[in-house]
Amino acid sequence: MTFTERYQKYVKTILSENEAVFLNQDMEELQNFIFAIKRSERLFVVGAGREGIAARSFAMRLMHLGKETYWLWDDTTPGMKEGDLCLMVNGSGKIGHIDYLAEQTLHTGAELGIITGAPKERIPQVADHVLFVPAAVYKGTDSRVIQSIQPMGNLFEQHLFLLFDIIVMLLKEEMGLSYEQMESRHRNIE
Repeated sequence: MTFTERYQKYVKTILSENEAVFLNQDMEELQNFIFAIKRSERLFVVGAGREGIAARSFAMRLMHLGKETYWLWDDTTPGMKEGDLCLMVNGSGKIGHIDYLAEQTLHTGAELGIITGAPKERIPQVADHVLFVPAAVYKGTDSRVIQSIQPMGNLFEQHLFLLFDIIVMLLKEEMGLSYEQMESRHRNIE
């Protein structure tokens, strides 16, 4: 098989895997998750590793929507309180330091939202809002996920970028915003 043929095979397979995840996304759960974000006064976002990179990009777009948004590990992040929503990406549902942050969030009065590929694990079970992303995740245990030829948690991690972008577009419509309004909140010194 030539380099081009191998490349095209991977492109086709990865697109097919992501399409299968999209087709298996629970729409009611997704809609409820979006409404929780929309109604929250302030948003706190966190994740680790590649999942965290996707989560941080999501936090940026939430800010562009005009939501007061904080990355949980920044030194300038204020304390959480009632009316706030803390969104945590916890792919396997059992990432030690994310689990700890989730437990601490439960004591603040803020709501807890978990984005995961393993909703049956302990921490997702205690969250106020769970968004199950049915994609193979590193060290995941849920048999309902779409399996992948990719290494470790690639499918879950890459799918987060796509799903988060779609959530932002849906929120933009729900909030009656324009792309120009979002762009007006973009950092203007770079």
